[in-house]
Amino acid sequence: MGKPTGFKEFSRRDRAYAPVDERVRHYDEFVIPLADNELARQGARCMDCGIPYCHQGCPVDNIIPDWNDLVYRGDMRAAIDVLHSTNNFPEFTGRVCPAPCEASCTLNITDEPVTIKTIECAIVDHAWQQGWVLPQIPARRTGKKVAVIGSGPAGMACAQQLARAGHVVVVYEKNEKIGGLLRFGIPDFKLGKTLIDRRMAQMQAEGVEFRPNFHIGGGIPAGKIADDYDAIVLACGSEQPRDLPVPGRELKGVHFAMEFLTQQNRRLFGRHPADEVALHAAGKHVIVIGGGDTGSDCVGTSVRHGAASVTQLEILPKPPEREEKDLTWPNWPMKMRTSTSHEEGCERDWSVSTRCLNGDGKVESISLVRVEWEPRKGGGFDMVEVPDSEFELKADLVLLAMGFVHPVHEGLLQQLGVALDPRGNVQADLHGPKAYHTSVDKVFAAGDTRRGQSLVVWAIHEGRSCARAVDEYLMGSSDLPT
Repeated sequence: MGKPTGFKEFSRRDRAYAPVDERVRHYDEFVIPLADNELARQGARCMDCGIPYCHQGCPVDNIIPDWNDLVYRGDMRAAIDVLHSTNNFPEFTGRVCPAPCEASCTLNITDEPVTIKTIECAIVDHAWQQGWVLPQIPARRTGKKVAVIGSGPAGMACAQQLARAGHVVVVYEKNEKIGGLLRFGIPDFKLGKTLIDRRMAQMQAEGVEFRPNFHIGGGIPAGKIADDYDAIVLACGSEQPRDLPVPGRELKGVHFAMEFLTQQNRRLFGRHPADEVALHAAGKHVIVIGGGDTGSDCVGTSVRHGAASVTQLEILPKPPEREEKDLTWPNWPMKMRTSTSHEEGCERDWSVSTRCLNGDGKVESISLVRVEWEPRKGGGFDMVEVPDSEFELKADLVLLAMGFVHPVHEGLLQQLGVALDPRGNVQADLHGPKAYHTSVDKVFAAGDTRRGQSLVVWAIHEGRSCARAVDEYLMGSSDLPT
C-alpha cells in the first residue's frame, strides 16, 4: 500500500496547531491541516505490511492501508467510501481518538508511525466540503420500532445503522441537545459542535427521529418505552463519577470535572448558569485531580477562563518518555503523553495522593502526600505514603477528573431491572446468539453502558455491532456490517 519506498523517502509530518497565545483566546478548533501534497506523501509512507497491525489497534476495524493508498493516489472519493464502510463518524474519531492504530503501526517501531488519524480526518473533512456525504435512504421499511436511549457516539452509530436497515428509530436524550458527552463533555476547541449537527441532519434524512429533553427513567417511566417499541437499546453511557472521599470534600469549590466542562459547553450555545451555581476558573488557583483526557480538558478550559494557575495531579507514577518497543509494540503503550492543553500552561505532578481539602466553607488549599507503589506478593501493587513528604497547594477550585465507575443505576436501569456485571455495568454478552442482549427481553446495551468508560471509537464500534444484533433479533438475520 502507498508507495513501496515511501516510508524511506518521506519523514512523518503531522497537523500543526495555532500558536498558544492565539488559541487560548477562543474556544474554536485550532488545528492547521496538512496541505494536499503533503497529505499524499504521508499516505505514501504506509508500508505493504504482511500483517497490518494497525487493524488490530483500531476498534472499528478501519481498513487503514486501503485508504492511505487511495489518498496517496489522489482518489479521495473512493477513500471516503472505504472509511465510511467501517466508521459512521470519522470526523469525531479523526479529532478525539488517541489513535491506537498509530501505536500499532509497523513504523512506530522507530517512532515514525504513519499519520493515520490526520489522514482519516482529512478524508472526511474533504468529503463534507465536496458534498459527498449524503443520506443513505433504505430501500424498504420493516415497520419495526426501536428506541435508542442515549445520543452519544454509541447511540448515534446504532441508530444510524438501524435506520439504514429500514427500522423506525427514535433516539431519546435527557439533555436539551443531542450528542451526549460529544456535545457536553468534550470542549469545542477539540470537537466543534457543528460536526454533530450536520450528522444529525444526515440521520434525520435517513429516518432517525431525535427527542431531546426526554429523560427516560426520570420524568418518563421506562415501562412506557418498553411497551411502545419492538426493541430498546441502552446507550446512556457511564456517568457515575469516581469520587474523592476525603475530609473537606463537602467544601464549596470542589466539583466533578463534568460539572465544570458541561457548564462551559452550555455557555457556548447560549445557556448561562445563574451566578450562584456558576463554575468559572478566572483568577483562581485550579487543581485538577486525575491525569487522563478529562483532566486535560479541564486544564485547557481553565486556561481559557483565565485561571491564576492550573495544576494537574496524578496518583500513579510518572510514565516513561518513551516506551520499550520490545515489550509493548504493537499494543497500546504506557508512556508520557502531553496534550495541547498541557502545552498551554499547566504544572503536572505524579505519585501524589490527596489527604484532605482545607477551608472555611469554601476550599482554600489542598493537603497532599507523595506515594510509592510497592509490588505485592502474588501480584499487583500497594500504595505506600512516603514519610515526611506532605505538602500543600493553594486551591480555589478543585476539579475531580478521576474517571467513571459505571452507568448511573438509579432510574432507567433499576426500572428496567437489567442485570449488572461485577463492575456495575449492564451485563450483556459480546458474542454469540445473545450478543448485546441484556437479561431483559428485547433490551440491548452498547458502548460505555455495557463495557464501562472507554473511547469514542469503541463506542462507535459497539453501536454498530449492537445494531446488527438488534436487526437479527427483529428480522431473523442481518446484512448490517459490524
